[in-house]
Amino acid sequence: MPSSTYSISELAREFDLTTRAIRFYEDKGLLAPGRSGAGGLQRVYSARDRTRLALTLRAKRLGLSLDEARDILDIYDSPRDTVVQLNKFLGVLGAHRGQLEAQLAELQANLAEVMAQEKQARATLARAQKAPSAAGGVKPLKKARAR
Repeated sequence: MPSSTYSISELAREFDLTTRAIRFYEDKGLLAPGRSGAGGLQRVYSARDRTRLALTLRAKRLGLSLDEARDILDIYDSPRDTVVQLNKFLGVLGAHRGQLEAQLAELQANLAEVMAQEKQARATLARAQKAPSAAGGVKPLKKARAR
């Protein structure tokens, strides 16, 4: 049976993160470990923190910002109203999808421009390779006479 509490090193090992990354997520309000030991220096993460960390990493894989991830996670900590939670989640996902679609359109435009420049450069190169060489068929310029 899994432990109900975790140390920072246990979570770091399980999720293949650095302890620094976990402390960063804590600073961002995504995790809220308890404290134990002398002076409360040792972090003690609950099953809730472990779940929030897993969901935070999933949100990152989706490309959501940490603020968006925290907003979604905080919804689930609020009183249970599934309709409100799902509407908020869909709103965040819809906004994120819109950003991704705009980025995709920009990337596609950039790619089309690169491809057009490549095509033009290839055509110019082909013409240059077919043209007579400067030494062979091109007449040298006449020198201007001094007056």
